[in-house]
Amino acid sequence: MSLELLSEDVVPEHARGVKREAREFAAEHIAPNAEAYFRSGEYPWEVLEAGMDAGLVAQDVGEEYGGRGLDLAQILAVAEEFYRADAGIALTLQLASFGAEILEQYGTDDQKERFLRPVAENDQLTGLAVSEPDVGSDLAGMQTTAEEDGDGYVLNGEKYWIGNGVEADWVTVYAKTGDTDDRYMNYSLFAVPTDADGYDAEHIPEKMGMRASKQAHVVLDDCRVPGENLIGSEGAGFMMLADFFNHGRVVVGGHGLGLAAAALEEAWAFVHEREEFGRHVADFQAVQHGLADMRTEFEAARALNYRAAEKVKHYDNPGLWAAMAKTKSTEVAVQNAERGMQFHGGRSVLADRRIARVYRDVRIPVVYEGANEIQRNLIYRQSGE
Repeated sequence: MSLELLSEDVVPEHARGVKREAREFAAEHIAPNAEAYFRSGEYPWEVLEAGMDAGLVAQDVGEEYGGRGLDLAQILAVAEEFYRADAGIALTLQLASFGAEILEQYGTDDQKERFLRPVAENDQLTGLAVSEPDVGSDLAGMQTTAEEDGDGYVLNGEKYWIGNGVEADWVTVYAKTGDTDDRYMNYSLFAVPTDADGYDAEHIPEKMGMRASKQAHVVLDDCRVPGENLIGSEGAGFMMLADFFNHGRVVVGGHGLGLAAAALEEAWAFVHEREEFGRHVADFQAVQHGLADMRTEFEAARALNYRAAEKVKHYDNPGLWAAMAKTKSTEVAVQNAERGMQFHGGRSVLADRRIARVYRDVRIPVVYEGANEIQRNLIYRQSGE
């Protein structure tokens, strides 16, 4: 008795084709390699390259610059399929163009040709450098500085948890350029080549989950970039980033949906095969109720997430809907993983079990793209708008 989740009915019609592509790719390339990459903790270059060949990496960039122009609902549909197969590899695939959307929206034509096109054409990788060793969710509290000097800027500071900080060809760096009373107008964004003098990155210590995705500790020591590498207007970094994260949080909701689906599918399959006290574990009413709750919460989160995608697309109170979708979907993933572990009993702690891998991975999306406690602040404040 199998359970098939992530149906197409709630997905907008225009996103169903790429969703099928993502499901087929995940079954062929992600799921079979998930355990090996989790164990090794190595960067999954060959899966990433296969994703590029399949047209499923960095394709949120517009066709004008070499991408497919996939919109938010399409990227969400891809995300839930990838994360259902494996969160670590999935994160690597989606981080390949992380932050590029900002440059596409606010950058100059020259910047788009120099930085955006190579990413869309899968010749380069990029990343977004916002968080710092001592500051995470407080976007107006970052300490890295960018001081104007002649015809350029000199960056100093540290960034932490930076996806592709080592592997990327360039990263978008969020740095303080002002010191006004309005703390939200003091930050700017810069395209920083990773081979620039003064840019140094190393992988952070090994993580307990999503081990196939690599994050870096970046040190900027008098790192000079030309003035033309400023993205958009000086002082507008916070506003640009806040808008970008509305899109990103909907996609992170998709991360949660994929993980929640994986946990439920694993638990469902296990309890229908496992026998205790002369009958299948699934025959116990307590287990049936647990599975019913897992399914109900999953479907509720998924409906909210796709509604949020539409709200963000049309700028209809996007911050509220993005925060609700991210919070609900990632927390349902945690709940489903915990219950799935319980239903697996002692076998849940075996390292080769998919449910154990999911259990480790779900701890991460409730924190990245703004911890869920911060999302609740946003939900409360923006509910009255």
